Amino acid sequence: MSQEKIMHYQVEQPTWSYYMRRVRSMDEDQMERVARLASQSAVVIFSISSCCMCHAMKRLFCGMGVNTMVHELDQDPKGKEMERALMRLLGSSTTVPVVFIGGKLVGSMDRVLAFHINGSLVPLLKQAGALWL
Repeated sequence: MSQEKIMHYQVEQPTWSYYMRRVRSMDEDQMERVARLASQSAVVIFSISSCCMCHAMKRLFCGMGVNTMVHELDQDPKGKEMERALMRLLGSSTTVPVVFIGGKLVGSMDRVLAFHINGSLVPLLKQAGALWL
């Protein structure tokens, strides 16, 4: 009888690969969510409400007369997971702000400003239907 109790209470411990599959699966779910959100508007910014660079990015588009959809990661219950997915997408540890134009990843602050400075941001916005002038 004591042998039955031991077998009954013995639970196999999950392996490291099990945990890694779970994390990958959650990241893939968040990647799909990022892609879905990014395609809902001509310009989508993933932001953190207290980030000064995010504020500057929002002001840049606002100053150009562009309506953006802003997704504040710190106000989303799964924001941290989405932030990890964005880091994987960018291939860097700097995550926000992340900008999508026309459903396509543009990048973070440095890429958007580079496009703005070299004159290719406005045509990109026009092509996505975010600017008409």
